[in-house]
Amino acid sequence: MTVQDPRAEQTIALSVRQPAPGATVLAVSGEVDMVSAPALRDALVNGLRDGGTFVVDMTGVTFLGSAGLAVLVEAARLAQQESAALKVVAKARAVTRPLEATGLGEVFSLYDSVDSALG
Repeated sequence: MTVQDPRAEQTIALSVRQPAPGATVLAVSGEVDMVSAPALRDALVNGLRDGGTFVVDMTGVTFLGSAGLAVLVEAARLAQQESAALKVVAKARAVTRPLEATGLGEVFSLYDSVDSALG
């Protein structure tokens, strides 16, 4: 009998693009939980090292857990160290609710769209 561990399935999809020089957009979709947060952390750490403007597009995120929030806080600290501008695109309740409930909505520069974050 084979039993598949549901934690073995990645619950997050990440894609990176550079729409302009000095600007990077990381599109995140799926569930950001303790299983998928390390992948998000790696993508953020690698992207923020380049400096410039780094936009985290979370419009496709369906769940944002405490591990994901911790990764975002760590990214905000790293952005300051690297003199990068970290901007978060969040309009879905699955993302805005945890940010508001924890007071982190005040910590991040939140935008309704990637275009407004880049503009």
